[in-house]
Amino acid sequence: MHELSLRLVLEVGAIAILAATAGFFLISAASARERSRDSVFRAEGPGTVFIFDGEALLDATPSARRLLSVSQQGARGGPWARLMAYLAPRFPGCEEQLRHLVTEGALLLHASGQHAEGLTLNAEYGGGLTRITLSDLAEAPGDPLAHRAQAAELAELRAAMSAAPFMAWREAGGEVVWANAAYLAAALHRLPGGEEIGWPLPRLFPSAADARARLDDGKAGLWFDLNHFDDAGGDRLVFALPIDGAVQAETSLREFKQTLTRTFADLPIGLAIFDRQRQLAMFNPALMDLSGLQPDFLSRRPTLFAVLDAMRDRSMIPEPKDYRGWRNQMTDLEKAASTGGYEETWSLPSGQTYRVIGRPHPNGALALMFEDISTEMTRTRRYRADLELGQSVIDAVDEAIVVFSQGGQLVMSNAAYSDLWRHDPAGGLNDEGIGALCGHWRRMCAPTPLWVDVEHFVVSLGPREAQIGIARLTDGRAVQCRMTPLPGGATLIGFHIVTADAEPARIAV
Repeated sequence: MHELSLRLVLEVGAIAILAATAGFFLISAASARERSRDSVFRAEGPGTVFIFDGEALLDATPSARRLLSVSQQGARGGPWARLMAYLAPRFPGCEEQLRHLVTEGALLLHASGQHAEGLTLNAEYGGGLTRITLSDLAEAPGDPLAHRAQAAELAELRAAMSAAPFMAWREAGGEVVWANAAYLAAALHRLPGGEEIGWPLPRLFPSAADARARLDDGKAGLWFDLNHFDDAGGDRLVFALPIDGAVQAETSLREFKQTLTRTFADLPIGLAIFDRQRQLAMFNPALMDLSGLQPDFLSRRPTLFAVLDAMRDRSMIPEPKDYRGWRNQMTDLEKAASTGGYEETWSLPSGQTYRVIGRPHPNGALALMFEDISTEMTRTRRYRADLELGQSVIDAVDEAIVVFSQGGQLVMSNAAYSDLWRHDPAGGLNDEGIGALCGHWRRMCAPTPLWVDVEHFVVSLGPREAQIGIARLTDGRAVQCRMTPLPGGATLIGFHIVTADAEPARIAV
């Protein structure tokens, strides 16, 4: 019994020692695995291997992790998406074939395309995991796949810079040490015949620090915007962007502005252009003459209301009864001009007359134009006075008189005519011409062919001689009709009552 107990104790102790030893080794292995970032591969790694559970990356060799970090840095998504972005141009259709790996079990692909010679892909599926191995048969020193990715990226960058349509170069120590194809072509074009480009490369622009530079090209000059970037080592990378179109547009705009300025300077109409904030942006010399404002005041870019206030102080604006009414009037002017509906005639206290027109401009600007129409208004008033005087003269004549234009339209009549024929020519008959008036006369007279002759006489062209005819009114009175040609093809017709009957008489050529 005692021996049995001793044996049991020894067995239990041995089991405890074995369990402790196993636990120690398990803890040590777990710590080592944690230190190796949970990877089953050694630090150097057996090639470039990825282990995926579906699209989740479980493990990868160090070279595989470097490949994900070096290539496709701009790709979005997880490791699977980044790896597919790297494999797609080298193994066309590989992602679709990898999805069938569950049923096929294994896959071997050979790369095709630029920078992919000698690259193979070996994929295996087992235990629910996908193992992808990339091999480089070229056996480049170091990490071949990462080296290949870097070489491919470098080749792409070189090809892109060589095909760039603008000039680019690098400067070191004041010398051009590198240039792209566009720069070399421009430099070769400017070399004397028979010479070749040497080292260091010729400098096309005197200073890369200039923001804009001109490059002579025979008869014309090419313009460029120079953008430079300095690195920590003191070298400078410069890009020359062509801006010929922009420079030509600026030159055309400047010449157009000069043309407008000279045109505005010669205009007799005062011009004032106000910007969106209603500050004076442009004016011409005629504005100073018409407004009486000084150049130093206008050059300070006063506001619209400041300009109108200054003109009011110089009595160059019609003066209302009160200032508030004037202010409201100027506000209405600004609103109407901004919509293009302002046009008024200003009668100034000095006796001058201005025509003021407001017009809107793009971007909320406003233009006011001042024109002195005093002479025109004086001429109009004089003409109107002459017409009134002439009307008064023929109204004082006892004979009924009407005057027709060459086209047969009624131009003038007197009071005696209105009394004789019992109608006012201003009532609308004059708009219908000689035909309508002859119809009116015919209705008030006995039948006679005289009115046909009158109508024919008025609208006839060429030389004419005066004629006289007799008609009888419906009340029995005889009226004599006198037709007299006037200069310019016009015709005067006079009517007067005769006391004795007379046969229709005519005086012709």
